[in-house]
Amino acid sequence: FPNVLNSVVVLLTLQLGFVITLEATLSFLSAGVPPPTPTWGQMVAGGRAYVDTAWWVSFFPGMAVALVVLSFNLLGDWLRDHLDPKLRQL
Repeated sequence: FPNVLNSVVVLLTLQLGFVITLEATLSFLSAGVPPPTPTWGQMVAGGRAYVDTAWWVSFFPGMAVALVVLSFNLLGDWLRDHLDPKLRQL
């Protein structure tokens, strides 16, 4: 178990970012969560009509998705470095 924990934690954080991106993509295409529930993908899709006049309606939800996914990927990278027994001895 201790040898597998490092890989499981890193894969969990990477897959979490992938799932967030997948959910946002499916919601953008109207194939995700039903409309009464707000999602970032629906917010980006709702702002497509206003891109010429109010670009921030789509920009900020899209940026939120990108920052959250980047944060989880950086967390996974940091955990990989922190939990690696070979790097701990240095």
